[in-house]
Amino acid sequence: MNPRSSAPEAPHPELVLGLDDRPAPLVGMLAALQHLLAIIVPIVTPGLLICQALGVPARDTNLIVSMSLVISGIATFVQCRPIGPFGAGLLIVQGTSFNFVGPLIAGGSLMVKQGMPVEGVMAAIFGVVVAGSFIEMAVSRVLPFVKRMITPLVTGIVVLMIGLTLIKVGLISMGGGYGAMAKGTFANGENLLLSGVVLAIIVVLNRVPVPWMRSGAIVIALLAGYALAAALGRLDFTGMREAAWFQVPVPLHFGLGFSWSLFVPMIVIYLVTSLEAIGDVTATSKVSGEPVEGPVWMRRIKGGVLVNGANSLLAGVFNTFPSSIFAQNNGVIQLTGIASRHVGMWIALFLVVLGLFPGVAGVIQAVPEPVLGGAAMVMFGAVAAAGINILASVTLDRRALLIIAVSLALGLGVSQVPEFLAHMPAALRHVLESGVATGGICALLLNWFLPAEQRPA
Repeated sequence: MNPRSSAPEAPHPELVLGLDDRPAPLVGMLAALQHLLAIIVPIVTPGLLICQALGVPARDTNLIVSMSLVISGIATFVQCRPIGPFGAGLLIVQGTSFNFVGPLIAGGSLMVKQGMPVEGVMAAIFGVVVAGSFIEMAVSRVLPFVKRMITPLVTGIVVLMIGLTLIKVGLISMGGGYGAMAKGTFANGENLLLSGVVLAIIVVLNRVPVPWMRSGAIVIALLAGYALAAALGRLDFTGMREAAWFQVPVPLHFGLGFSWSLFVPMIVIYLVTSLEAIGDVTATSKVSGEPVEGPVWMRRIKGGVLVNGANSLLAGVFNTFPSSIFAQNNGVIQLTGIASRHVGMWIALFLVVLGLFPGVAGVIQAVPEPVLGGAAMVMFGAVAAAGINILASVTLDRRALLIIAVSLALGLGVSQVPEFLAHMPAALRHVLESGVATGGICALLLNWFLPAEQRPA
């Protein structure tokens, strides 16, 4: 261990404000708004997609989206201002995770098809979210062991699988969603126009040499899609009309249930999300001029992962979905040169205030699904690209390529041909129905039992 690793690194030469510098209120608010532009859409999109796919009523969808903002605000506050062992003490923003969208939609849709009421499905989902959160909290206490078991090879495969399975969800949203399928309007000209315009604007803005336009590309594209939808008469403000003026957080609105078929895939994803959090905290430490090894760094990643889990527990109790540390805010830190964790207090305040006034969620909920799908397709593709990026850091010898090949083949195969599992025992079928679970378990077992190739000294 480097004996100097516990001391802060030299301040990053491009930082305007360091970790503990306190910005003037106006500067802090403006920096927080930059972060808000980068996170507001990713925070609300998972909840909207899951609710639309499962047919959750507008009023309940509004509650779920509002609580996703509130819970994200609470987690961001604790990450920036640690409480005991909870929190990393860095400018970290936390929000609803895309990692869980695919398995929750797949498992929830199956329950709906089997005749379970939507309220019962949501109760089972939130019960699983609560149960799974304890896995992540436990992982935060035994990080060295988990890191040996779940290597970058396994993490890369699982993240890639998550992205690849989400692409189907994004494409369905681009065409208008399951509601459009039922009405016979799926992928009609109007839906493709809305989603195509949003997708094209995101691509174009990401090539513009203006940093703030690149960082706000998704928000700008969604605003353009929103305006186009208004011109076409496609905005639906039912959720806003039915929303209360002020949303008092209501714990266990749907009750708590449980489903093993949902829980097993979630175990794998909670483990992977924990390891992603290690990378995200490390990246934030690096751009903030803080240690990226040693006891200070280890304390920060343990606190960051612990909040990941604790906040998912809070999310399940208050009727929303698991959260994780957002990596995109590291780009905002680099863009603004402000790494002060005091900015996180403003971000947390904005998120909580937005969540407590459901009219805001109602306005977001009015966005037609094809508009959301155009943006979601980019974000889901980015998840798959992140998995490829992780695998690129691995030495791809014959063993690694074999593990990738078998894991992807089985995971994607099961997700595309679920009938393959028809004659398996129900308990095993429920475990393997999720492509992410099948691919992840396969990668974990092969990585554990196949001996690594010995390289010559």
